[in-house]
Amino acid sequence: MTTLLREVIGDVLRQARQSQGRTLREVSDGARVSLGYLSEVERGRKEASSELLSAICGALEVPLSRVLSDAGESMERLEQAAPRPVGPASTSNIDLSTRVVIPHTVSMAVA
Repeated sequence: MTTLLREVIGDVLRQARQSQGRTLREVSDGARVSLGYLSEVERGRKEASSELLSAICGALEVPLSRVLSDAGESMERLEQAAPRPVGPASTSNIDLSTRVVIPHTVSMAVA
C-alpha cells in the first residue's frame, strides 16, 4: 500500500514535538489550532493546509522547510523499500484500485 504524504508529514511533526518534550496541548495552543485537529494531522488523517503547517512549525520553532525536507527524505526511503509493481501499473505509480473519471475538454467557439 502507498504511504501518503500527509502521514509522513504527521510523523515528522510528531517526532519534532516529542523530541522537544512538548504535549499536543502546548503545541496546539501555540499554533492556535484545536488539539483534536493537531492530533489528526499528526496521525496523518487530516491534510494540513500550508497555513496550518506554517502555524504548527512556528509553534514548534522548526522551519517549515526542515519539516518538508525531512518528510521528503522519509518518503524517498519508503519508496526505495517498497516492492516495485509488475505489469501495466509498473509504468506509472498509480494505484489501479483508485478510479478517477476525467471529463474530456470541450472547446466552445464564440461567434
